[in-house]
Amino acid sequence: MKIGKAAAGFTLIELLVVLAIIATLMSIAAPRYFEHLDRSREASLRQTLSVVRDAIDRYHSDIGKWPPDLDTLVTKQYLRKLPVDPLTERSDSWLLVPPRGEDEAGVWDLHSGADGTAKDGTRFAEW
Repeated sequence: MKIGKAAAGFTLIELLVVLAIIATLMSIAAPRYFEHLDRSREASLRQTLSVVRDAIDRYHSDIGKWPPDLDTLVTKQYLRKLPVDPLTERSDSWLLVPPRGEDEAGVWDLHSGADGTAKDGTRFAEW
């Protein structure tokens, strides 16, 4: 039995240095990651609003009146499924805007039901 040979492995100091380096890198990367997530949700919301507004316009062009609700766009196959608001992650949080004329009913436009503002300072409910 030989006693003079040192055991192979890492010391506690070496492990702490590696963990400190990892923590420093994570503190740099994490804020950028979350900012990227916020921007992608905003871009997804803009795209969803554009697609649903186009479906509303196509419905009005084909039928001659505004859709009574978003479910009608799905049943008439103008949309494949009820859109989900990327910010609230719900499909029932949309703010539906009726037509401007008092003699018409239905959905003329929609806005996000999310509270808060975007990175550019505008409110989500105004998009």
